[in-house]
Amino acid sequence: MSTIAENLETVRQRVAAAAGRSGRKPGDVELLVVSKTFPAEVVREAADAGQTLFGENKVQELLAKIPLLPSSLRWHLIGHLQSNKVRKVLPFVEAIHSVTSLDLAKDINRIAGELGLFPKVYLEINVGAEASKFGFDAKSVCGQLEELYKLDRLFIQGLMCIPPFAPEVEKSRPYFAGLRELRDKLEKLGGAPLPKLSMGMSHDFEIAVEEGATIVRVGSAIFGSRAVPQPQ
Repeated sequence: MSTIAENLETVRQRVAAAAGRSGRKPGDVELLVVSKTFPAEVVREAADAGQTLFGENKVQELLAKIPLLPSSLRWHLIGHLQSNKVRKVLPFVEAIHSVTSLDLAKDINRIAGELGLFPKVYLEINVGAEASKFGFDAKSVCGQLEELYKLDRLFIQGLMCIPPFAPEVEKSRPYFAGLRELRDKLEKLGGAPLPKLSMGMSHDFEIAVEEGATIVRVGSAIFGSRAVPQPQ
């Protein structure tokens, strides 16, 4: 068994244990393997070990990698999406985790209509109110929920967040709990289910699962230290 296969199995076991601690089944939490900066041959090792769901941060890297890998793999875009790249990426991804504004949602909805697609999306919430990050804040997403639900091409899956980084993983817990509570509030406000919570990365995914994550985005815990990003 390769190191990547071993790491995958370890992460899956850790996800399952965290799900158990939150009173859920392992199958309630999906593992999304983040392949950004890693070459296709490394991603193929994870695929050979049974992993089918992968996430990329950049559209250009995603589109370059997909043709080199099995067509059975599923892809999510998890990084910031510029409006001028929506048309390029929509046909190739199962979901977009980074819908950061009503304007971007409208652009995705319009282009999806032109392409005959019905994309799954997550609303990204800037839970730490960080100036360096994109995303809705709790007030704005509540105020714009009605308009978001009018976008008839979008399947809004739920919410996504990236908490402020802290070496002590327990410091992420309030942000994950807050995202879950905001989701519950939005379900009541909008009268529609938002079943998915995309939260948790390599250093804090167990805390995220304990707080209700349904999909965790894990890369370095499986592939090791990040490769040096190539110029875009």
